[in-house]
Amino acid sequence: MKTFWTALLFMTLLVSCGTLSRKQETTTVKTSINQERYTNDTTKPKLVVGIVVDQMRYDYLTRFYNRYGEGGFKRLMNDGFNLTNNHYNFVPTYTAPGHASIYTGTSPMNNGIIGNNWFDKFENRSIYNASDDTVEPVGTTNAEGKMSPRRLLTTTVTDELELHTQGRSKVIGISIKDRGAILPAGHAADAAYWYRGGGEGTFISSTFYINELPQWVKDYNASNPSQPYMREWNTLYPLSTYTASGTDLNDFEKAPRGKETATFPYDLPALQDENGGYSLLKATPYGNSLVADFAIAALKNEQMGMNAIPDFLAISFSSTDYVGHQYGVNAVELEDTYLRLDLELERLLNALDHQVGNDNYTVFLTADHGAVNNPAYLQSQGIAAGYFENDALEQFLTAQLKIKYNNEKIIKKISNSQVFLDYEQLEMAQLKSEDVQRFLSSLLTNYKSIDKVFTREALTNSNFTNGVGALIQNGFHHKRSGDVVYVLEPGVISYSRTGSTHGSSQSYDTHVPLLFYGAGINNGTSAQRTHIIDIAPTISSLLGISFPNGATGNPILPVLK
Repeated sequence: MKTFWTALLFMTLLVSCGTLSRKQETTTVKTSINQERYTNDTTKPKLVVGIVVDQMRYDYLTRFYNRYGEGGFKRLMNDGFNLTNNHYNFVPTYTAPGHASIYTGTSPMNNGIIGNNWFDKFENRSIYNASDDTVEPVGTTNAEGKMSPRRLLTTTVTDELELHTQGRSKVIGISIKDRGAILPAGHAADAAYWYRGGGEGTFISSTFYINELPQWVKDYNASNPSQPYMREWNTLYPLSTYTASGTDLNDFEKAPRGKETATFPYDLPALQDENGGYSLLKATPYGNSLVADFAIAALKNEQMGMNAIPDFLAISFSSTDYVGHQYGVNAVELEDTYLRLDLELERLLNALDHQVGNDNYTVFLTADHGAVNNPAYLQSQGIAAGYFENDALEQFLTAQLKIKYNNEKIIKKISNSQVFLDYEQLEMAQLKSEDVQRFLSSLLTNYKSIDKVFTREALTNSNFTNGVGALIQNGFHHKRSGDVVYVLEPGVISYSRTGSTHGSSQSYDTHVPLLFYGAGINNGTSAQRTHIIDIAPTISSLLGISFPNGATGNPILPVLK
């Protein structure tokens, strides 16, 4: 009889671990943690859901408010806490630095994620923030799976939750973009999943987190989840009702390859072959639908929020960024994408209500950056704006260095509005870096469309407490950043003539939503200025765990009960 019960226990453990990562498999069989200290505190959630909407300006909450339903954005705004003056406290305002700073509670000056890509002066090459040749893809053979958070230098709030609970919390990151899943999930997560387009249309991971996809993910991928969304994209409501946007046909948007105009409807099956197969879905609202589908599947199959030890589900909706880049801030396509995202948020919240219970989870929603209105459109409205040519700048600086120092190799790279000097060339020419920095600063200050310039010498030896200088300094990493940083004038971008982009210190890029909702959260609104780095300390305070180890933000006290 003893042998029977032993075998039965073994089989039960084997089945229960079938959906878990390697980290969870090792911790599940440990001595059970005392859950009483969690159970007795009703303000602490069983699940935290972090939602990042890629490229969401704050005014998308107000501009489309009357068109949203009651169960998505409005539910979070009206029943939760709405911080209407939330900003990034650094530049550049890109996806990777944004996600990293949301979850580490500090800016790139500490967490080290200074861009999506940046020039690595030690490796002498441009690198991608999440690339990692030491890991292998999981769920694909494509190199898009060779990703990890190893370049992230500080812990995340998700890491601290795992450390606090001895790995018993379950942490999962999900996004279309690898960096949108990996940087929020952090180093100690159970898994991070991102979308592989092309001919696959599935969610993948890397061996940094797991050696094999859980069975439920295999089953999900085997169901060909992308195919149902490869259909016509037309407006959700009659086109004439989209009055919060410009005209559907205009000169400021980029049509997909194979389509003459960027106008509705979009026949996705007819366009997929010329636009990367399933990758086409990334630049449609259906990319967000795929993320919501997969997040709800993870919630159910991983049984998240089902016991007193809190879990963390980090979700990033990336298709808003792809749509914004292609069609711009003022496009009908963008408005339709947000109206559809509102429905996906409602579906996600309903799933959380059903599984975890309305009083048992906490949600925060924010964005990794905003976006600028298309400069050509702004010019058509009489507003100062324009375009900047990086190649012309590099040619100009190289020529001036040749004249001044008889050396045209002093600049090693210009990347992310930063000039990197070649220190070997400086040494050979017996030049001081500080002298060359000042010379370049004088050239850049007088260059067309450049507004401000900061040298490494100034950024490392001074303390900027406000203004653009503070934003630049907060985004400046002493080892990884360049030697001279320049700032473009408002409304000026280095980008194509269609669509939109981001990255600047202007309010259209720094001002993003911040909504808190659920367990332990007060109901209210505040126009007090807050910063993106305050999110992680706020959630840490809610959970009663350590702040991320590099955190420089502060808890937003009015939010918490």
